[in-house]
Amino acid sequence: MRTLTLEIERSVYGDTSIARFNGKVVMIRGTLLPGEVVDVDVEAEKRDYLIASLREIREPSPLRIAAGCMYFGSCGGCQWQHIPYDRQVILKEEQLMDCLKRQAGLECTLSDSIINDIPWNYRVRGQFKVSPEAAGFFREHSRKIVDIDQCPLMTDRVNSAFSSARKLLKGSYVKELHVTCGDSPLALLKTPPDVYPRSDLRRIASLFMDNGFGGIMIERENKKVLSYGKSYITLDLDNLKYTLSPKSFLQSNWELNQSAIRCVKSGLQFMKGKKVLDLYAGAGNFSLLLGAEYDVTAIEENPFSIEDGIRNAEINSVQNCTFIHSSAERFRSEERFDIIILDPPRPGLTKKAMQNVLSMEPEKIIYISCNPSTLARDLKALLRKYDVEYIRTVDFFPQTYHIESLVSMNLR
Repeated sequence: MRTLTLEIERSVYGDTSIARFNGKVVMIRGTLLPGEVVDVDVEAEKRDYLIASLREIREPSPLRIAAGCMYFGSCGGCQWQHIPYDRQVILKEEQLMDCLKRQAGLECTLSDSIINDIPWNYRVRGQFKVSPEAAGFFREHSRKIVDIDQCPLMTDRVNSAFSSARKLLKGSYVKELHVTCGDSPLALLKTPPDVYPRSDLRRIASLFMDNGFGGIMIERENKKVLSYGKSYITLDLDNLKYTLSPKSFLQSNWELNQSAIRCVKSGLQFMKGKKVLDLYAGAGNFSLLLGAEYDVTAIEENPFSIEDGIRNAEINSVQNCTFIHSSAERFRSEERFDIIILDPPRPGLTKKAMQNVLSMEPEKIIYISCNPSTLARDLKALLRKYDVEYIRTVDFFPQTYHIESLVSMNLR
C-alpha cells in the first residue's frame, strides 16, 4: 500500500476531502480542513483519481478544535466535532453550492442559513443500536456497536431515558432502541421475530413503563408491531399540539424544525387561501400550520403517520387539512393545486413522482431536501419549468456532514 503526503484543498459532500497528486484528484475519507498536511494510504487507483484513507495529520489547521464527546472518532454518529460550528455552516453552504453547480448546472447565491445558536443537545429522538453486550451507535464503516453512556447531540431527557433503557436491555436480544421524548418518553424496540414469546414482551413493556416510559412499541423483523401503554407523544408545534407515534417520521431537531416551518409560512403569506398539496406530509409537520389559512391536502404513505396526522387535525380543530393515505406516485386528483410542498426521503423524488409534480404545474414549489445530490438531480428537472426564488441550508444536524436545505421555486 502506497503512502502519500498531501495538502488538503477542500471537502465535498459525503464526508470526503480532496487533495491532488501528480495532477490526479485524491479522494480521502473524512472531512479535513483546507491547508492541512496529511499522510494518506492509497486504497484504489482509477484512471482519473485515487481513493485514500487518512493515516496521520502532519500539520493540523489552526481552526481544528477538540471534540466535545469522548466517543468521537470511534462512534460513527458524528463526523465534524473537530470543526468550529460557524465553520461547519460555511462548509455545508459551500458543499451545497458545489453539488448544485456540478450536478444541476445551477450557480447561485444562497440565502442565509437557518441555524440554532447552540449546536448540541438538540435531538428529541435517538435511534440506538443494541446487542446483548452494548448499546450505542455503529463504529464508522462497521457493524460493531460502540457502547456509550450518553450522546451530546441528544436532549437531556433522551439521554436520561436511554440510560434507563440500556440497563433494562442488558443481555437481551433487542437489536434497536428508539427513544422519543415529548410530554413523556416513548420507546420503540426492534427484535428478531421468534426470540420472545408474548408473555416476555409484556414483561419487558411493564419494566419500561415502571421506569418512566409512557409507552412502548415492539416491532419484530416480520414487521408486526405490538403496542403497550401510550401510543404517541405530544410536542408543541408553534402553539399547536403535535402528536406522534414512534413509527412516524420526526424531524428530531425540533426547535429548528419550527424555525423552518415559520420560514416556509412567511414566504407564502401573499398566497393565503390558495390550495396546497403537501406530499410526503408525515403527521402534518407543515400541513397543520398552513391549514388555518390555506386549503391543504396532505399525502402520506406511512399508515402510522396518517393516523397521527388525522388525530392532529382533530385535536387542533384544523378544518382545512385533509389527510390521504397514498404514495406520491399513486396520488391522483382532478383539483388544481397552487402550491406543492415536497419533503421526500434521502433518495429524492422518483421519476413517477417528478412526472406527477411537473404535470400539475403549481405556481410555487417548496422543496425540503435531506440530500444535496438528489436535490441537485431533481432541481435539474424542475428548472425546465421553474425559476429558483431562494435556496438556503437548514442545519438540522450540527456536528455531522448531513446537509438539509430549503428551496422555493416559482413557475415561469
